[in-house]
Amino acid sequence: MRINGVAIDDSFAEAFPMKATRLVITAHERTWAMHAAVSATGMATSVIACGCEAGIERELAREETPDGRPGVAILLFGVSGKELARQVERRVGQCVMTCPTTAVFAGLREGEPVALGRNLRFFGDGWQMSKVIQGVRYWRVPVMDGEFVAQETTPVTKGVGGGNLLLLARDTDTALAGASAAVQAMRSVPGVILPFPGGVVRSGSKVGSKYAAVVASTNDAFCPSLVHLSPRSELDEEVRCVLEIVIDGLAEADVAAAMRAGIAAVVERGAQAGITRISAGNYGGKLGPFHFRLHALAPQGEGR
Repeated sequence: MRINGVAIDDSFAEAFPMKATRLVITAHERTWAMHAAVSATGMATSVIACGCEAGIERELAREETPDGRPGVAILLFGVSGKELARQVERRVGQCVMTCPTTAVFAGLREGEPVALGRNLRFFGDGWQMSKVIQGVRYWRVPVMDGEFVAQETTPVTKGVGGGNLLLLARDTDTALAGASAAVQAMRSVPGVILPFPGGVVRSGSKVGSKYAAVVASTNDAFCPSLVHLSPRSELDEEVRCVLEIVIDGLAEADVAAAMRAGIAAVVERGAQAGITRISAGNYGGKLGPFHFRLHALAPQGEGR
Protein backbone atom coordinates (compact mmCIF):
# COMPACT_ATOMS: atom_id res chain seq x y z
CA MET A 1 0.00 0.00 0.00
CA ARG A 2 1.18 3.51 -0.85
CA ILE A 3 -0.61 6.71 0.19
CA ASN A 4 0.62 10.12 -0.91
CA GLY A 5 3.92 8.51 -1.80
CA VAL A 6 4.40 6.90 1.63
CA ALA A 7 4.67 3.12 1.58
CA ILE A 8 2.81 1.32 4.37
CA ASP A 9 4.03 -2.20 5.07
CA ASP A 10 1.60 -5.10 5.12
CA SER A 11 2.57 -5.73 8.73
CA PHE A 12 1.27 -5.30 12.26
CA ALA A 13 2.27 -4.02 15.66
CA GLU A 14 2.16 -6.69 18.33
CA ALA A 15 1.07 -5.48 21.76
CA PHE A 16 0.70 -7.06 25.18
CA PRO A 17 -1.68 -7.09 28.13
CA MET A 18 -0.65 -4.80 30.99
CA LYS A 19 -2.17 -3.43 34.17
CA ALA A 20 -3.01 0.26 34.18
CA THR A 21 -4.29 3.10 36.32
CA ARG A 22 -5.00 6.80 35.87
CA LEU A 23 -4.14 9.38 38.51
CA VAL A 24 -5.40 12.95 38.67
CA ILE A 25 -2.94 15.42 40.16
CA THR A 26 -4.22 18.87 41.11
CA ALA A 27 -2.52 21.94 42.53
CA HIS A 28 -3.08 25.59 43.41
CA GLU A 29 -1.66 26.49 39.99
CA ARG A 30 -1.41 24.40 36.82
CA THR A 31 2.37 24.83 36.80
CA TRP A 32 2.76 22.88 40.04
CA ALA A 33 0.41 20.11 38.96
CA MET A 34 2.53 19.73 35.84
CA HIS A 35 5.77 19.73 37.84
CA ALA A 36 4.43 16.85 39.93
CA ALA A 37 3.15 14.97 36.88
CA VAL A 38 6.46 15.28 35.03
CA SER A 39 8.40 14.10 38.07
CA ALA A 40 6.04 11.20 38.82
CA THR A 41 6.29 9.91 35.25
CA GLY A 42 10.06 10.27 35.04
CA MET A 43 12.24 7.29 34.10
CA ALA A 44 9.17 5.29 33.08
CA THR A 45 9.81 4.54 29.42
CA SER A 46 9.93 0.74 29.55
CA VAL A 47 9.12 -1.98 32.04
CA ILE A 48 12.38 -3.62 30.94
CA ALA A 49 14.28 -1.46 33.42
CA CYS A 50 11.97 1.21 34.83
CA GLY A 51 9.41 -0.81 36.77
CA CYS A 52 6.53 0.78 34.90
CA GLU A 53 5.67 2.77 31.81
CA ALA A 54 4.07 6.12 32.52
CA GLY A 55 3.28 9.44 30.91
CA ILE A 56 1.07 12.50 30.93
CA GLU A 57 -2.30 11.87 29.30
CA ARG A 58 -3.62 15.43 29.28
CA GLU A 59 -4.20 18.62 31.22
CA LEU A 60 -7.51 19.01 33.03
CA ALA A 61 -9.70 22.07 33.45
CA ARG A 62 -10.95 23.01 36.91
CA GLU A 63 -14.41 21.62 36.19
CA GLU A 64 -12.88 18.21 35.40
CA THR A 65 -11.08 17.70 38.72
CA PRO A 66 -12.49 16.48 42.05
CA ASP A 67 -11.40 19.59 43.98
CA GLY A 68 -12.06 22.21 41.30
CA ARG A 69 -8.39 23.08 40.83
CA PRO A 70 -6.18 22.87 37.74
CA GLY A 71 -5.05 19.31 37.12
CA VAL A 72 -3.08 16.84 35.05
CA ALA A 73 -4.04 13.24 34.30
CA ILE A 74 -1.27 10.66 34.15
CA LEU A 75 -1.39 6.99 33.15
CA LEU A 76 0.83 4.29 34.60
CA PHE A 77 1.25 0.76 33.22
CA GLY A 78 2.88 -2.30 34.80
CA VAL A 79 3.38 -5.96 34.01
CA SER A 80 1.36 -6.90 37.10
CA GLY A 81 -1.00 -5.24 39.51
CA LYS A 82 1.43 -5.87 42.36
CA GLU A 83 4.33 -4.13 40.64
CA LEU A 84 2.12 -1.28 39.49
CA ALA A 85 0.93 -0.75 43.07
CA ARG A 86 4.55 -0.44 44.22
CA GLN A 87 5.31 2.08 41.52
CA VAL A 88 2.21 4.17 42.26
CA GLU A 89 3.03 4.44 45.95
CA ARG A 90 6.70 5.28 45.41
CA ARG A 91 6.14 7.81 42.67
CA VAL A 92 3.25 9.57 44.40
CA GLY A 93 5.09 9.63 47.72
CA GLN A 94 8.33 10.98 46.29
CA CYS A 95 7.08 13.16 43.43
CA VAL A 96 3.53 14.32 44.20
CA MET A 97 3.33 14.59 47.98
CA THR A 98 6.63 16.50 47.91
CA CYS A 99 5.41 19.04 45.34
CA PRO A 100 3.87 22.28 46.71
CA THR A 101 0.05 22.50 46.96
CA THR A 102 -0.69 19.18 45.21
CA ALA A 103 -3.41 16.61 45.83
CA VAL A 104 -3.94 13.26 44.11
CA PHE A 105 -7.08 11.37 43.16
CA ALA A 106 -8.04 8.20 41.34
CA GLY A 107 -8.88 8.84 37.69
CA LEU A 108 -10.69 5.55 37.05
CA ARG A 109 -13.98 4.39 38.52
CA GLU A 110 -13.68 0.63 38.10
CA GLY A 111 -10.91 -1.87 38.75
CA GLU A 112 -9.06 -3.67 41.50
CA PRO A 113 -8.21 -1.09 44.20
CA VAL A 114 -4.58 -0.59 45.21
CA ALA A 115 -3.14 1.80 47.76
CA LEU A 116 -2.83 5.45 46.81
CA GLY A 117 -2.99 7.44 50.05
CA ARG A 118 -3.64 4.42 52.28
CA ASN A 119 0.01 3.96 53.26
CA LEU A 120 1.27 7.45 52.49
CA ARG A 121 -0.91 8.70 55.34
CA PHE A 122 1.64 7.35 57.82
CA PHE A 123 3.94 10.19 56.83
CA GLY A 124 1.57 12.27 58.94
CA ASP A 125 3.06 10.63 62.06
CA GLY A 126 -0.32 10.31 63.75
CA TRP A 127 -1.59 13.76 62.77
CA GLN A 128 -3.24 12.50 59.58
CA MET A 129 -7.04 12.51 59.31
CA SER A 130 -9.51 10.84 56.97
CA LYS A 131 -12.88 11.81 55.59
CA VAL A 132 -15.40 9.76 53.65
CA ILE A 133 -17.31 11.60 50.92
CA GLN A 134 -20.00 9.70 49.01
CA GLY A 135 -18.47 6.40 50.04
CA VAL A 136 -14.90 7.33 49.06
CA ARG A 137 -12.21 7.77 51.71
CA TYR A 138 -9.63 10.56 51.45
CA TRP A 139 -6.60 11.14 53.66
CA ARG A 140 -5.41 14.55 54.82
CA VAL A 141 -1.71 14.58 55.69
CA PRO A 142 -0.29 17.72 57.36
CA VAL A 143 2.67 19.17 55.45
CA MET A 144 4.52 22.46 55.66
CA ASP A 145 2.34 24.34 53.16
CA GLY A 146 -0.95 23.02 54.56
CA GLU A 147 -2.33 19.56 53.79
CA PHE A 148 -1.63 16.87 51.23
CA VAL A 149 -4.94 15.26 50.22
CA ALA A 150 -4.89 11.80 48.68
CA GLN A 151 -7.68 9.42 47.80
CA GLU A 152 -7.21 6.16 49.73
CA THR A 153 -7.05 3.83 46.70
CA THR A 154 -6.91 3.89 42.92
CA PRO A 155 -8.46 1.24 40.64
CA VAL A 156 -6.16 -0.88 38.50
CA THR A 157 -7.61 -2.19 35.26
CA LYS A 158 -6.48 -4.10 32.19
CA GLY A 159 -4.42 -2.14 29.69
CA VAL A 160 -2.54 -2.61 26.44
CA GLY A 161 1.17 -1.91 26.03
CA GLY A 162 3.53 -1.97 23.09
CA GLY A 163 1.54 -0.61 20.19
CA ASN A 164 4.06 0.94 17.84
CA LEU A 165 4.92 2.59 14.56
CA LEU A 166 8.29 2.55 12.79
CA LEU A 167 8.95 5.62 10.65
CA LEU A 168 11.60 5.18 7.96
CA ALA A 169 13.12 8.36 6.58
CA ARG A 170 15.80 9.66 4.23
CA ASP A 171 17.63 11.59 6.96
CA THR A 172 17.51 12.64 10.59
CA ASP A 173 15.84 16.03 10.07
CA THR A 174 12.90 14.63 8.15
CA ALA A 175 12.55 11.68 10.53
CA LEU A 176 12.34 14.02 13.51
CA ALA A 177 9.86 16.33 11.79
CA GLY A 178 7.61 13.47 10.76
CA ALA A 179 7.78 11.79 14.14
CA SER A 180 6.94 15.08 15.87
CA ALA A 181 3.87 15.51 13.66
CA ALA A 182 2.75 11.97 14.44
CA VAL A 183 3.30 12.45 18.17
CA GLN A 184 1.27 15.65 18.19
CA ALA A 185 -1.63 13.88 16.49
CA MET A 186 -1.45 10.83 18.73
CA ARG A 187 -1.38 12.84 21.94
CA SER A 188 -4.80 14.24 21.07
CA VAL A 189 -6.25 10.75 21.55
CA PRO A 190 -7.58 10.14 25.10
CA GLY A 191 -6.63 7.04 27.03
CA VAL A 192 -3.08 6.69 25.70
CA ILE A 193 0.46 7.71 26.51
CA LEU A 194 3.69 7.71 24.51
CA PRO A 195 6.17 6.85 27.28
CA PHE A 196 9.50 7.58 25.59
CA PRO A 197 11.25 10.99 25.57
CA GLY A 198 9.23 13.34 23.39
CA GLY A 199 7.10 10.33 22.46
CA VAL A 200 9.88 8.86 20.30
CA VAL A 201 12.46 6.11 20.74
CA ARG A 202 15.55 5.54 18.58
CA SER A 203 16.77 2.38 20.33
CA GLY A 204 14.07 0.02 19.15
CA SER A 205 14.64 -3.48 20.47
CA LYS A 206 14.08 -7.12 19.71
CA VAL A 207 13.58 -9.91 22.24
CA GLY A 208 16.78 -11.67 23.30
CA SER A 209 20.45 -11.23 22.50
CA LYS A 210 23.64 -13.12 21.74
CA TYR A 211 24.52 -12.31 25.35
CA ALA A 212 22.63 -14.55 27.76
CA ALA A 213 22.18 -11.88 30.42
CA VAL A 214 20.58 -9.37 28.03
CA VAL A 215 16.80 -9.76 27.64
CA ALA A 216 16.42 -7.22 24.82
CA SER A 217 18.87 -5.93 22.24
CA THR A 218 19.08 -3.55 19.30
CA ASN A 219 16.61 -4.14 16.47
CA ASP A 220 19.29 -4.73 13.84
CA ALA A 221 16.64 -5.21 11.14
CA PHE A 222 15.99 -1.46 11.27
CA CYS A 223 19.49 -0.09 11.96
CA PRO A 224 20.70 1.89 8.90
CA SER A 225 24.36 1.25 9.74
CA LEU A 226 23.77 -2.50 9.45
CA VAL A 227 22.12 -2.57 6.01
CA HIS A 228 24.91 -4.65 4.48
CA LEU A 229 25.91 -6.44 7.68
CA SER A 230 22.82 -7.88 9.34
CA PRO A 231 21.05 -10.73 7.53
CA ARG A 232 17.85 -9.50 9.18
CA SER A 233 18.04 -6.01 7.64
CA GLU A 234 14.78 -4.68 6.21
CA LEU A 235 16.27 -1.43 4.93
CA ASP A 236 17.89 -0.17 1.77
CA GLU A 237 20.57 2.47 1.33
CA GLU A 238 18.02 5.28 0.95
CA VAL A 239 16.85 4.90 4.56
CA ARG A 240 19.27 6.70 6.85
CA CYS A 241 17.12 7.11 9.97
CA VAL A 242 14.39 5.05 11.64
CA LEU A 243 12.39 6.28 14.63
CA GLU A 244 9.79 4.36 16.64
CA ILE A 245 6.73 5.57 18.48
CA VAL A 246 5.46 3.29 21.26
CA ILE A 247 1.88 3.54 22.52
CA ASP A 248 0.30 2.28 25.74
CA GLY A 249 -3.45 2.54 26.17
CA LEU A 250 -6.27 1.79 28.56
CA ALA A 251 -8.02 -0.23 25.83
CA GLU A 252 -7.24 -1.88 22.51
CA ALA A 253 -9.45 0.68 20.75
CA ASP A 254 -7.47 3.55 22.29
CA VAL A 255 -4.15 2.21 20.95
CA ALA A 256 -5.70 1.65 17.52
CA ALA A 257 -7.06 5.20 17.46
CA ALA A 258 -3.65 6.64 18.34
CA MET A 259 -1.88 4.58 15.69
CA ARG A 260 -4.50 5.63 13.14
CA ALA A 261 -3.93 9.29 14.01
CA GLY A 262 -0.16 8.90 13.75
CA ILE A 263 -0.30 7.20 10.36
CA ALA A 264 -2.68 9.86 9.04
CA ALA A 265 -0.36 12.66 10.20
CA VAL A 266 2.60 11.12 8.38
CA VAL A 267 0.86 10.33 5.09
CA GLU A 268 -0.76 13.77 5.04
CA ARG A 269 2.72 15.26 4.89
CA GLY A 270 3.58 12.94 2.02
CA ALA A 271 6.79 11.21 1.00
CA GLN A 272 8.26 14.52 -0.15
CA ALA A 273 8.48 15.46 3.54
CA GLY A 274 11.08 12.74 4.02
CA ILE A 275 9.36 9.78 5.66
CA THR A 276 8.98 7.28 2.83
CA ARG A 277 7.75 4.19 4.65
CA ILE A 278 5.79 3.15 7.74
CA SER A 279 6.29 -0.22 9.37
CA ALA A 280 5.75 -1.78 12.80
CA GLY A 281 7.48 -4.10 15.23
CA ASN A 282 6.16 -7.58 15.96
CA TYR A 283 7.30 -11.03 16.98
CA GLY A 284 5.42 -13.07 14.41
CA GLY A 285 2.26 -12.95 16.49
CA LYS A 286 3.67 -15.38 19.04
CA LEU A 287 4.09 -13.17 22.09
CA GLY A 288 1.25 -10.64 22.21
CA PRO A 289 -2.49 -11.15 21.62
CA PHE A 290 -3.13 -7.63 20.27
CA HIS A 291 -2.29 -7.24 16.58
CA PHE A 292 -2.71 -3.78 15.05
CA ARG A 293 -2.57 -4.18 11.27
CA LEU A 294 -1.24 -1.11 9.50
CA HIS A 295 -3.36 -1.45 6.36
CA ALA A 296 -6.53 -1.55 8.46
CA LEU A 297 -5.46 1.62 10.30
CA ALA A 298 -4.37 3.57 7.24
CA PRO A 299 -6.59 6.34 5.86
CA GLN A 300 -9.42 4.95 3.69
CA GLY A 301 -8.75 1.44 4.92
CA GLU A 302 -7.08 -0.49 2.10
CA GLY A 303 -6.32 2.81 0.43
CA ARG A 304 -4.45 3.26 -2.81
